[in-house]
Amino acid sequence: MITEEWFVEPNTMPGVVRFPEPYCFRCPLKLKYPECNLACANYVDYIIKQEKNVAAIIVEPITGTNGVIVPPKDYMPLLWKIAKENDVLFIADEVMTGWGRVGEWFAVNLWNIQPDILTTAKGASASYVPIGITAFNKKIGEFFEDHIFAHGHTFEAHPVSLAAIPAVIEEYKRLNLLSHVKVMGEYLGKRLFELKERHKSIGDVRGIGLFWAIELVKDKNNTPFGDYEDKYEGKPTLVDIISKKALEKGVYVYNGPSWLIISPPLIINKEEIDQGIETLDEVIKEADSAFKD
Repeated sequence: MITEEWFVEPNTMPGVVRFPEPYCFRCPLKLKYPECNLACANYVDYIIKQEKNVAAIIVEPITGTNGVIVPPKDYMPLLWKIAKENDVLFIADEVMTGWGRVGEWFAVNLWNIQPDILTTAKGASASYVPIGITAFNKKIGEFFEDHIFAHGHTFEAHPVSLAAIPAVIEEYKRLNLLSHVKVMGEYLGKRLFELKERHKSIGDVRGIGLFWAIELVKDKNNTPFGDYEDKYEGKPTLVDIISKKALEKGVYVYNGPSWLIISPPLIINKEEIDQGIETLDEVIKEADSAFKD
């Protein structure tokens, strides 16, 4: 199996090969889109052909925790095409991006892709109760009708969790949330790019729907304020401090070593977005003060 995130993490599972994510702001291959011809995706084709026994590609359509990495528009269709041409399964991890977060039921819908397997959770119950879902296509389902895969979990198909799903879907439809997310997402993106114009420490703004990130930098070379080594060692970065100050002002934003993730409730309105932007506008001044011209 091969999976996104080109990073040597502890306890990497045997049989898993990682490949570079389409992180255009900090391309791990030191290339530039579109001149790169999507080298990061084509590298996956190379891996599959070299390994010769790859079962599946598993990918977050938009990488979440690593800083909302939105791929170029032609990246995901190419990755899906590579999977099909090499007869490997395409697995989409939609735990963070599913259930309206990007203005579609699932992020794969942005590229009209039908994965062989889709994993999701959270939004299926609006986080009211724990739930995890694995969906697969008809071909895989029919295979296991004749080839039993014996497995089970203590709380599998819990009636309370399952009962939440249709109720949540009906509420999504009643509130017309997909259209609402698209409208609010466009407005949020506009306001975030306005922040970028005002703050020299904002190196990149990226996102779609109500799933965005602001990446902060400390100089014109786009040097990050921290990295995962700082996280592992428990060293707070300036971005940690900025996130804490935003929380003290009533705005919660999750942050990585050098970025803020802007992922508000799907029912947010323009007034609440403006309130959040005003708070970010204030606290990011601290990063500007640390910026070295």
